[in-house]
Amino acid sequence: DIAPENRPKVGQEVNQVRDILQKQLDEAKDHFLQAVIAKKLEEEKIDVTLPGREGHLGSKHPINIILDDLESYFIGMGYEVVQGPEIETDHYCFEMMNLPKDHPARDMQATFYIDEEDLLRTQTSGDQARVLEKHDFSKGPLKMVGPGKVYRRDDDDATHSHQFQQMEGLVVDKNVTMSDLKGTLEMIAKHVFGQDRKTRLRPSYFPFTEPSVEMDVSCFNCNGKGCPICKYTGWIEVLGAGMVHPNVLENAGVDSTVYGGFAFGL
Repeated sequence: DIAPENRPKVGQEVNQVRDILQKQLDEAKDHFLQAVIAKKLEEEKIDVTLPGREGHLGSKHPINIILDDLESYFIGMGYEVVQGPEIETDHYCFEMMNLPKDHPARDMQATFYIDEEDLLRTQTSGDQARVLEKHDFSKGPLKMVGPGKVYRRDDDDATHSHQFQQMEGLVVDKNVTMSDLKGTLEMIAKHVFGQDRKTRLRPSYFPFTEPSVEMDVSCFNCNGKGCPICKYTGWIEVLGAGMVHPNVLENAGVDSTVYGGFAFGL
């Protein structure tokens, strides 16, 4: 026990001891923190004179490389590149293309319908119909290509997919002939597949063209001799084409007795 008369002096001494201990504790804590920081800085030291790390960029997908090349090629020939909606209407995807609702050729394409009128486009032909409706032929011919994704209810395998890329082309003017189409297709085939590729046209059927053809190129693997890739025919089918059907022109308000054209799909 501390006598009452000594308590002030003892209390003062206790406070002095407390202050000394607190000061020493703070100094020790500060010294410890400084040591931790110094060690961390040493471990994480960065040499700012070192060269930076080079970033690794991805490369273009082969399909995009081909699409970009084709777009540049067609632009160089005076074509316009047009891209339309992937969710298309039945009117533009089919009816404008000479495929009314009761047309049997609709069975050729298995379609993903969203409702009675809207669908995932099976072809980029809707882009052609829209441009054909609006084009002013007093300012010159219509020359366009429409690249984009299309969708069909196919079972996925080595040669089929429910989604794939397509590029359709359309040329409409006065005095357009089958010879113009043939020359254009040969130029495209040689640009894409090589100048040494041979081509041939075979009669075919498409509701939106008449007459219609399919183009084959000589097999790149066997040069026409026959192999598993070309199914031993020497040829590989690459596109469909034809002269624009008069009904397609008339549906877009274009006089088919004055104007004609050709279309193709890659």
